[in-house]
Amino acid sequence: MSPVQKYAIGAGAAVLLSLIFFGPGMITLLVVLGVVAAPVIGYLMLDPSQRERLKRARRRGIGS
Repeated sequence: MSPVQKYAIGAGAAVLLSLIFFGPGMITLLVVLGVVAAPVIGYLMLDPSQRERLKRARRRGIGS
């Protein structure tokens, strides 16, 4: 299973749990936005050279 699939499953689980515990409403929307926005903002904060290193590491496979 690829890392992207793992992140997608984790995000789906977080959304499902937030819907179960909080029900529909503004809190659920904020939780979903937080789960989605945190990695995106982190990636956008990287320098172009750091993004390139991250892309190379993903292609190679981290830890292999």
